[in-house]
Amino acid sequence: MQSLFITATNTDIGKTYTTIKLIEALASKGLKVGVYKPIETGVTDTAPDATILLKACSKVNENFKHLKVEDITAYTFPLPAAPFCADTKQTIRIEKIIEKYHTLSKLCDILLVEGAGGLLVPITKNYTIIDLAKELNTKVLLVTPSRLGCINDTLLSMEALKAREIDFNWCVNLHEDKESFKEVTQPYYDAVFPEWWSVEKGLQRFISSYSL
Repeated sequence: MQSLFITATNTDIGKTYTTIKLIEALASKGLKVGVYKPIETGVTDTAPDATILLKACSKVNENFKHLKVEDITAYTFPLPAAPFCADTKQTIRIEKIIEKYHTLSKLCDILLVEGAGGLLVPITKNYTIIDLAKELNTKVLLVTPSRLGCINDTLLSMEALKAREIDFNWCVNLHEDKESFKEVTQPYYDAVFPEWWSVEKGLQRFISSYSL
């Protein structure tokens, strides 16, 4: 079983959108795809992101059809905040997150793990999203935005991943400021990262060329 950790430079960048696209693309290659959303905050009833992910996964993997949203999440909290802040009673146990990861891993060829917020978002006082990615020993896909200021956010996230010696790839979600992106951001990416790609145009190439 293989796994891929989907993270982003911040919240509302497009992790869930990208994960759904990955589910569809990987399934088209004949792989049984699984999905895991360890922590979701801002949940008042049913976890919205996890619900969408499970629905997409259930269409391509029989093993996930019988699962409930609670089965693909470890913790949910009503407060829309970093997990450490949303977990007002300090209930999070990293061991539970890891255990659930291994349980879901048995149901698929590749497990897509979607993080919460950005890489340094705290899960507990001394444990962040990047710590989880490192402990799971999985490759990472960093999703970055297309709005003004994204170069700085992208480079900072890359530095964090390199510092932890985590194998990663990255892509741009062309969602915001798409027209101005071509002028204010793309020239830098073209010059420094000529192989950069977007979720909208490069996902199939990523799956075909990148060893998952």
